[in-house]
Formats: sequence, C-alpha cells, structure tokens
Amino acid sequence: PFQHPPSCLFIFFFKQLDQIIIHQQVELLEAILGTETSSKYEIKNHLGQRVYFAVEENDCFDRNLCSPLRSFTIRITDTTGREVITVNRPLRCNSCWFPCFLQELEVQSPPGTIAGYVVQNWDPFLPKFTIQNESKEDVLKIIGPYATCGCFEDVDFEVKALNEMSTIGKISKYWSGFVNNVFTNTANFGIQVPVDLDVRIKAVMIGACFLIDLMFFENTLDGL
Repeated sequence: PFQHPPSCLFIFFFKQLDQIIIHQQVELLEAILGTETSSKYEIKNHLGQRVYFAVEENDCFDRNLCSPLRSFTIRITDTTGREVITVNRPLRCNSCWFPCFLQELEVQSPPGTIAGYVVQNWDPFLPKFTIQNESKEDVLKIIGPYATCGCFEDVDFEVKALNEMSTIGKISKYWSGFVNNVFTNTANFGIQVPVDLDVRIKAVMIGACFLIDLMFFENTLDGL
C-alpha cells in the first residue's frame, strides 16, 4: 500500500535539532486514585516550544497489571494532529535472568514505514541498549548508570558509538524535585544527539527515551 512521505516540516525539524525535551504531563487522577493512566507527553525543542504531542495507547488491564512491562503503542502527532511517529512496544521481559526475551521496541516514521528499533542487551550490571536502523543493522549503543535512582540529580544514559568508546550524546532524566516526583510521578527528559544524525535515528531515539522511562522510572520516587 502507498505510504505517505513524512512532511517537509517534520524533516526540517529533525534535521536541524540536536536537543529535544520530553515532558510527561501531570496525571492528577493517577496521583489521587493510585491507578495507572495512559501516559501523555509534550515534545519540545530546545527553546521549550511544543512541537509534538505523544499519547500512549493500551488497555487498563495492561497498565495496572503489567506496568512497567506493559505493551503499548505511542502515537506522536504534530500541531495539526497529523501522526508523524508510531512507537510499538510488545510485552516482553525486563529481567537479566531471561536474556532471550529482553525488551524490543519498533519505531515507525512515517507510520507504516520502519525507521528503526531499540533492542535491550543482556548485561548483569548496566542498562544497555542497541539502536538499529530499519534493516536491523546496529547503529549506536545506549549505556545507563549502575544505579538509576539519581539522588537529587539528573540520571544520564550515554549514547555511544558501537565500540562503546566514544560518547556522542545522551538521554537524561531530569530530577524535578521532591513534590513533583512523589505526588505526580511526572517525568522530564532531555535528548542530545549530533545535529547531522540521520532523522530516522533521531526518531528512534525518542522511542528509546519512552522505553527508558517505563523500564526505570515508572512508579518510582525518581530522584530520591
């Protein structure tokens, strides 16, 4: 079937960016009732201007029984409501004891066209992921810290070359304060990548950020 090409505005935005901010919207119902609601995110440029909006799709059973392992589809739309990125996460394991069934995530941009994948790598100590292109060829590595609690400070997941020697960027979980973390469970992330990185891989990095959020910061007292 015919696939709609990405909009010129989408390509222009991703080509010129080297930093992106992802802000999870505050869910008061979740804080008051203690139930898991669908995540909603604002995606902003380095000036804090909202350029995209992301909404998680799944059912109540998955969110409350399987969280943070739940499967989901996150649809990212522009300011006109047009979907520009689709992120799909199947239900998989989150334990180093099951190395054959670790996390995988697929990113489509535009929807229906594979942009790349995020694949969790087995490691007994560190969070590790591989960024792959649409052909499942390895492109970059993401390596997190031994402890992701981030006591009153940001938590950085470094984006590295395949040899894991040189760092070219990072995905950061920003510590947003005691009240924000405990009572709203909100999350703020920053992605820094080279400006000349392929626009499709930049889209995959956004998917990686969502995966990191759910794996390490969902239902936690972030930063404490």
